[in-house]
Amino acid sequence: ENGDDDVTLKILYCGVCHSDLHTLRNDWGFSFYPVVPGHEISGVVTKVGKNVTKFNIGDRVGVGVLVGSCKTCECCEQDLENYCPRIIFTYNSYNPDGTKNYGGYSDTIVVDQRYVLRFPDNLPLDAGAPLLCAGITVYSPMKYYGMTEAGKHLGVAGLGGLGHVAVKIGKAFGLKVTVISSSPQKESEAINRLGADSFLVSNDPEKMKSAIGTMDYIIDTVSAVHPLLPLLSLLKVNGKLVTVGLPNKPLELPVFPLVMGRKLIGGSDVGGMKETQEMLDFCAKHNITADIELIRIEEINTAMERLAKSDVRYRFVIDVANSLSQ
Repeated sequence: ENGDDDVTLKILYCGVCHSDLHTLRNDWGFSFYPVVPGHEISGVVTKVGKNVTKFNIGDRVGVGVLVGSCKTCECCEQDLENYCPRIIFTYNSYNPDGTKNYGGYSDTIVVDQRYVLRFPDNLPLDAGAPLLCAGITVYSPMKYYGMTEAGKHLGVAGLGGLGHVAVKIGKAFGLKVTVISSSPQKESEAINRLGADSFLVSNDPEKMKSAIGTMDYIIDTVSAVHPLLPLLSLLKVNGKLVTVGLPNKPLELPVFPLVMGRKLIGGSDVGGMKETQEMLDFCAKHNITADIELIRIEEINTAMERLAKSDVRYRFVIDVANSLSQ
């Protein structure tokens, strides 16, 4: 039921994140079945509680990775709800009263107004939905780690759901962007379709050698176990490597290149609500959306099989409103 502080959404679209697949397969070891995934949710407001002041019926809105936090800790007071020790995720998570949360592979969801986001008028609900996870996951570290200085060189490791949005946001910040990928066939689309300046094949020793010490920053979006040393070698002195992928096994950390180059390895989660809204407004201003393949919910099992093989350019989005309809 819609409470006094709640907003009810009619879900129109929901992105399919790689985290959904990890959770379904219990790759991280903390899945609580049954699971209804989905945390890239967009739709319209159908009901508001009496205390809701931010939204009205009919507003275009979204819900991302979190739907609750304690609201009183240091993180929450700094608009970093995503780092709250008592964070409540959109799915595979429990509310304080013990009830379980289910995600956006559904036709409706009820969320506290603090965790609802406004979609700018010119941002489409379908191609904009993945920004609620993929977009903020790369935007937040760019802002925090200072990857916004025009003319600097950004490497984007991995060209999937996160990586392709990182290319677009990096270009909007005025950065020189190089895609680092093990798939040579992605070069044309990285440059001609997404706007990257160059492409580096990560398993080509000669090309990797020629790029040593050329990059100011690297965003590592790879979610599989992979070596960090080749990426660290690409950084200049004082370079920063920020990882946002979530491999299910530890990565090996070579210390020598950090010490000898005063380099930094950092991590980043999604952003808080204030920063996520800032990201949506930024993407709307710069006409940034995800490249999507729209599917019906009946096709989700096939989509998951394809996602496991990285066979999507670059994000599946479920057309919830037109699924299961005659």
